[in-house]
Amino acid sequence: MPSYTLLINGQTVSVDAPADMPLLWVLRDKLGITGPKYGCGVGVCRACTCHLDGAAFTPCTVLMQQLPAGAQITTIEGLADGDTLHPVQQAWMDMDVAQCGYCQPGQIMAVAALLAQSAPPSDADIDAIENVCRCGTYPRIRAAIRQLAG
Repeated sequence: MPSYTLLINGQTVSVDAPADMPLLWVLRDKLGITGPKYGCGVGVCRACTCHLDGAAFTPCTVLMQQLPAGAQITTIEGLADGDTLHPVQQAWMDMDVAQCGYCQPGQIMAVAALLAQSAPPSDADIDAIENVCRCGTYPRIRAAIRQLAG
């Protein structure tokens, strides 16, 4: 079984995993990082959204052998700065976004990547976030994004 050295949430970790194992399962099952959730396994629901070198991606669709050397992976667990929430996490709290919370780590990661790339986002930018929320908190998600964008 191949061994991989990864930079996850600012920490270098080594893990043995099959080359064809999706990164999501390595994160959850081998490293105990459970913020990225399994929803569909094909990148449609985006409950597992994380950042790869700062861009949003779905680790359920990326096999270990596909990871670029030196890739920096950030999960919801690595978004805050110690005890200080990331502004997106704080906006989620301020706007009471979460209901069940299952999709929220992926939602937050998608919005954080969007705001890092294009602030303030347009309505089209916000609409391009296609993370699925079964509870339907989309109006509060949009309100939180608008609060962040000023």
